[in-house]
Amino acid sequence: MALLKSIKSKLVVFATMATLIPSLGLGLLTFRQSEAQINANVTRELRALTDYAGREIEFWLDRRAHEAHVTAASGAVIEALSASYQRRTDMSAKYPGALARYLQSVQGKLDAIRELTVMNASGKIIASSAEKPAGATLPDEWPQNSVTEGLVIAPPHWNEQYSTATLSVAVPVLSYDNVLMGALIAVLDLRNLQPHLKSSSTSPPGEVFLLDPDGRVLIGTPTEGETMAQLDASSLRDLLARPGKSLFFGGLTRHEVIGLADVSREFPLTILAERDRAAVYGDWIELRNMLLILVGTLVLIVAAAAFQMGRSIVVPLQRLMRAADRIADGDLEVRLSATRNDEIGHLTKVFDQMADRLRRNHAEIMAAHEAMQQQNRMLETLSITDSLTGLYNRNKLDAILADQLARFRRTQRPFALLMLDIDHFKTLNDTYGHITGDKILAKVAQILLQSIRSIDYAARYGGDEFIIILVETYIDQAVKTAERIRAHVENLTYRVGKSTISITVSIGAVECRPDDSTTTAVFSRADNALYEAKRTGRNRAYFSR
Repeated sequence: MALLKSIKSKLVVFATMATLIPSLGLGLLTFRQSEAQINANVTRELRALTDYAGREIEFWLDRRAHEAHVTAASGAVIEALSASYQRRTDMSAKYPGALARYLQSVQGKLDAIRELTVMNASGKIIASSAEKPAGATLPDEWPQNSVTEGLVIAPPHWNEQYSTATLSVAVPVLSYDNVLMGALIAVLDLRNLQPHLKSSSTSPPGEVFLLDPDGRVLIGTPTEGETMAQLDASSLRDLLARPGKSLFFGGLTRHEVIGLADVSREFPLTILAERDRAAVYGDWIELRNMLLILVGTLVLIVAAAAFQMGRSIVVPLQRLMRAADRIADGDLEVRLSATRNDEIGHLTKVFDQMADRLRRNHAEIMAAHEAMQQQNRMLETLSITDSLTGLYNRNKLDAILADQLARFRRTQRPFALLMLDIDHFKTLNDTYGHITGDKILAKVAQILLQSIRSIDYAARYGGDEFIIILVETYIDQAVKTAERIRAHVENLTYRVGKSTISITVSIGAVECRPDDSTTTAVFSRADNALYEAKRTGRNRAYFSR
């Protein structure tokens, strides 16, 4: 019953959440769509500002280029350059002064031009309207359309001499027979462009700025009383990475603005349009904040309910799940304490009982497994060893020799085989009995194990015959080992009652050969060597290459 009441209360919480979440989701979606619509409208207006400014810049630059071309085509400029070009000494002093006065008079009539300078084809300044003219580097080859369009040879920048942003335009000066004689450099004052950046009657609200590549304002249209600051590098980088897309950033006239940037097609400067974010999103931000406060309050309430729900149901279930995972991973030492009297507490008690039963069963299984493993090891040992001597038996010997032959064919690393038997063993057996004979066999086997390396093998071949396989050993080393074994056995004496028995062995030694195709071939050669050792007097080692 307690659990049913708990479930009922949780269903009430879930019902409240099921009603609350869709309502909140719908409200947030509505505000998100409203924000997107406002952002789209503002973006469209800012794009209109940049497009208008871009068209005006192109039109203004075309007029300035036309004025420069007209000036470059005047007779005063052509005559002065002709005199310089033809090196007419009678006119060399007359034309520069007259040309400078002419350039000053033209500049006075053109508000947008701050300086006019004439240079010859080699780049030397002939005359200028300024006392300190700004030189320029002329191109080696002028484009075909330079006669009508001119060439911008310097990007817009802040001119310290005139304390304003300027743009230099160079146009060629041609003689009457179309020979290139030099160029006319016109330094344009970008402040003249400022009234054209925005239309007071048709342009949407917002401010327009022209920025140099470092984000410094060249000219702009701020309202009266506002100061402009240099745009930080990160904001400029983000704007240029998404041209025509609106972004929020720290603006030039407000702390936070929405704006977008575009790059002029005529010369390398950035057109930036921005609006105060607070003015655009003021009402929307106020409603959004109210909704966020409401959502935050409701989220806290739901979180408290979910926390209580987790403590009452989820946490105990998680404990059970973690305990089950540990048991599945093999950890049977898991124990849970039941602290509740409801169904979950009963489930915990049952889980502990199950874990205890698993531990008992596991202990029984492990004990049986260990006993079986021990028996298997004993059986394995018995299957490959001789019960009397503890050496390998005949079956294991055959497997070892076959493996050594296969290894020799692969790597060409040699091995040697020693075959030995106890001299006159049958006589000893008949004289002193089989028990004494078995003890002698065990003593000889012990000497064999003490005389070889850990990588070598010793086996009882049958009766009183033994086999030793010396791994990676040539016949010379094998003979030394055989002599050492023979000497140790010869020094062995065995007492039976009052009698002392002397024991000797005969040994046949062979080295593996490429023509040894089977184990039988190796055994046969070793047996022949053993026969020769016996034939030549016993108690000796005979080797066959």
